[in-house]
Amino acid sequence: MTATNQPRARAQETFRRLRVIHPDAHCELDHVDPFQLLVATVLSAQTTDVLVNQITPRLFARWPDARALASAPVAEVAALLRERLGMFNQKGKNIVGLAKKLVEKHGGEVPRTLAELVELPGVGRKTANVVLGVAFGRPEGVVVDTHVQRLSQRLGWTTEQKPETIEKALCALFPPEDWNMLSLVLIFHGRRVCFAKKPACAACGVNDVCPSAFAAENVGRKPPRKRTAVVIEPAPKKKAAAKKATKKATPKKTAANTVVVKRGGATRIAPKKAAAKGKGSGRG
Repeated sequence: MTATNQPRARAQETFRRLRVIHPDAHCELDHVDPFQLLVATVLSAQTTDVLVNQITPRLFARWPDARALASAPVAEVAALLRERLGMFNQKGKNIVGLAKKLVEKHGGEVPRTLAELVELPGVGRKTANVVLGVAFGRPEGVVVDTHVQRLSQRLGWTTEQKPETIEKALCALFPPEDWNMLSLVLIFHGRRVCFAKKPACAACGVNDVCPSAFAAENVGRKPPRKRTAVVIEPAPKKKAAAKKATKKATPKKTAANTVVVKRGGATRIAPKKAAAKGKGSGRG
């Protein structure tokens, strides 16, 4: 065996062992046909399969196929999604839009090529390969979600950081017939054993061949964001502010022909003659 084939052989052997550990690995988005799988996968962006599975039964009860969903008001679809999902307005717009394109361009059927799928609203390469792999058994690449990205790095299969380059690395290590199950098995292992935080290395069945075993906490994860401290200056006290304002309002000097008169707690500036007259009248 050549040196070039050694990493490929080791990766394939590790994958074989993982398949034994997770014989039940499957897509956990509930669906009965390619259309429902496509819609559910679009809805799963930035959320969990569990939440998607809570909303799709009601969604498909009202709009069971592409033709029904294509005629649905976007506002009504978004209102239903809002009960469980974030980004409900955009997701509602996407699934109604993709249903319309399925009807207009594909007779209401889900196309079987990546090039056609990615033309649909809300469908990227990852979503397209989920549908191609799970519904048709013909993926055109490996689905790289956060679990696949994390585990492929922890297992030493790639040092790449971006999903598109990770996908190329995995496609080079594994034959096309493994691409669909590869992502499903890694997702299962990531959800049940190799957690993002505190991976259960002691319970992992491949820890003897994992280069990150027992030190995997920070491998395959985004570095924590640096938080910038915000210093808020305290507001000046009211008494101090009032005293300062009084000082500014009171003149430091008076004109030569004026005098400061204080009476009853009030202070005013008056001409000298007027002040003297008031003083004399006050005695009588």
